Amino acid sequence: MRAYANLASEMTEAGYSEAEAAAIKAEVTFYENLRAQVKLHSGDAIDLKQYEPAMRHLIDTYIRAEESEKVSEFDDLSLVQLIVERGADAVKALPAAIRNKEKATAETIENNVRKLIIDESPINPKYYEKMSELLDALILQRKLAALSYQEYLARMVVLTRQVKAGPRAETYTASLDTAAKRALYDNLDRDEALALKVDRAVRTSIQDGWRNNNPMKKKRVRQAIAGVLDGDEARVDRILALVESQNDY
Repeated sequence: MRAYANLASEMTEAGYSEAEAAAIKAEVTFYENLRAQVKLHSGDAIDLKQYEPAMRHLIDTYIRAEESEKVSEFDDLSLVQLIVERGADAVKALPAAIRNKEKATAETIENNVRKLIIDESPINPKYYEKMSELLDALILQRKLAALSYQEYLARMVVLTRQVKAGPRAETYTASLDTAAKRALYDNLDRDEALALKVDRAVRTSIQDGWRNNNPMKKKRVRQAIAGVLDGDEARVDRILALVESQNDY
């Protein structure tokens, strides 16, 4: 694409006939669209912001010259965000090569939701482990044809919104009033008293910049957690990693 874009306005001068130039443009367009579809299906972002402005201009000018031939209508939104906002209608924004095949559509949605679960898992491993299990169950039901396609989409919309929103605050007690406390509660065997003790220990031990390659400051936090968890090394390391992923700290 980059090589073609650099030469697109001078194909005749470069020695190509009009027919050859048209054939090359068609081939480049085909593979550019295919590339976008593969990225979408695999759960990778399809966002032209990754290109420098000049490169985006070249692609828009010489490859995507016809606005009506857009690969999809995602703009700057991810597929997951579209599902959250539009529900099952988000499918209409998929490229025709994907949305016209129910299996391809389902796999594309599943791959994108799976990627979100993996990305968000460090924030609350137990919650997202449950979300992963729900996704696995829904995929199995689809493969066994236990659901109609429309029912599958409806359930996938509900699951996607749960994954995107994270744990709902109203399902916890009033004392678990921050996302960090709720994450500790979920990952400390739902022991509320223990979760609150770890939260207090972390808050009293953290110092500014404790995450930024400062082993002494991080060690201070780890020791505070270990004091509450009675020195269970594996558990301490797991909770320290959880604490590091929380914006509250």
